[in-house]
Amino acid sequence: MLQPAASPGAQPDSLTASLTQPPVQSQTKILVHTVRNHMRGKPIVAAADTPVREAVAAMRSQHATSVAVVDDAGAIVGVLTEHDVVHGVTLAMQGGEEPVTAFMSAPVRTVRATARLYTAIGRMRRFGWRHMPVVDDHDRPVGMIRMTDALATAAEQSLDLIERLTHEDTTTGLQATKASQVNVAGSLLADNVPAPDVQALITDINRDLHQRVIDRQLTQMKAEGYGEPPVAFTAIVMGSGGRAESMLNPDQDNGLILDDYPDSEHDRIDGWFRELAERVCTELHEIGFPWCKGYVMMINPLWRKTRSQWRDQVRQWARHSSNNAICMADLFFDFAPVAGREDFAHELRQEVATSLRSNPTFLGQLHVNSGNKRAAVGVLGRFKTTKRDQDGRTALNLKHAGLLPLVQNLRLLSLRDGLTVTGTLARLDALTEVSRISGDEADYLRGAYRHITHLLLRQQIADSRANLDVGYKVPLDALTRREKDILRDSLRAINRLARRVNRDVLRNKL
Repeated sequence: MLQPAASPGAQPDSLTASLTQPPVQSQTKILVHTVRNHMRGKPIVAAADTPVREAVAAMRSQHATSVAVVDDAGAIVGVLTEHDVVHGVTLAMQGGEEPVTAFMSAPVRTVRATARLYTAIGRMRRFGWRHMPVVDDHDRPVGMIRMTDALATAAEQSLDLIERLTHEDTTTGLQATKASQVNVAGSLLADNVPAPDVQALITDINRDLHQRVIDRQLTQMKAEGYGEPPVAFTAIVMGSGGRAESMLNPDQDNGLILDDYPDSEHDRIDGWFRELAERVCTELHEIGFPWCKGYVMMINPLWRKTRSQWRDQVRQWARHSSNNAICMADLFFDFAPVAGREDFAHELRQEVATSLRSNPTFLGQLHVNSGNKRAAVGVLGRFKTTKRDQDGRTALNLKHAGLLPLVQNLRLLSLRDGLTVTGTLARLDALTEVSRISGDEADYLRGAYRHITHLLLRQQIADSRANLDVGYKVPLDALTRREKDILRDSLRAINRLARRVNRDVLRNKL
């Protein structure tokens, strides 16, 4: 059965788009665009048993260059292209009753609609493709991205940035992509891209690197005789990577969610994933993600569990508020999938929301265990400073005494209300919608987050370019008087939130 393509008018051609859409504001804006906003309408879709003559007729009648072939669930399994028609169908079909699967190209490389546009451009340039199918989170075709459309959006100067971020899938190539983050982030900040958008891009690059490393290791294991994964799985990242708030030089915080399997198969199946985990974590270290000092990695069996085991673990954390359980839970709650079955992660996210919303006692203990952190400003407005290890300059630790008090308190309130979003700004918006935070307070906190992340990223870029260790301490002498004034107000706003949450905990009003 064939489904026609969307109306040609649904997406303007590249010439019309270039004339009617607003011009790109700078050479780096291309890096924050997504594929969804530049793809053409849904392609012609054919079931796997569709006769090839029907697919060819549909392409001709609709002046299309390809047909997406899908399985019973609607997921794309192949593509029938003009090339297939010319070099296969016209020579081989006998009456055209053969199914499209006999002539389609498979497997097919796709790109998610939510992916950054630069990833699609990089892949098409690297492999010499003219277009790529665009799919949703369930691998169902939703559009087509064409190289001509994508390049109409990109300034010529931005192609150099794209090349830096889309190196080949080798260890050396992935190292180069990871190393390019400093210059890319610097270019974006110089173009006045908001720091949270830069963080989101860095996160996307890091997640893409994780996925490419996992794909590489899966391919190598298959070639070495290990075979396919014995059960379905998803790889997750935690902490700032899970919130899409990565800064420069994060270490590894990752884990695995495996599909359930019989206990009798544990040694075989877990052994297979232990091998994968060791390979993945080793290569991540090699390309620039340091080993986690706390061993929060998929090579640790504590962070490699089945779906049922993870559900039981969340419920156990909620019931037993030991310091160890709370420390592990605090690391885990901000997780996001990077490879494999994303629905496993979404399922677990719902479990977290349900279990913790009904357990305010655990949330209160989580708050106490976090140390009730405060931002680095006193009652009289004096900054609470420290010394930088790199050069001994007087500085502010804007992670531990800036971002963390904000991140942790907003997470606590979000978990209490059963909210499933994980980003700090997304949590702030969600809490405002449910009237947990007023509009005025949200404006102060939103501005505080943006200002602090800007100062942190700027300093990390400067330290990296000066060959200094990249950390979270920002020297006071690197700030202008105006930046200090804004920072002081920002830290005060965070402390007001922290004091209010602490009062609610003490009064059992969470």
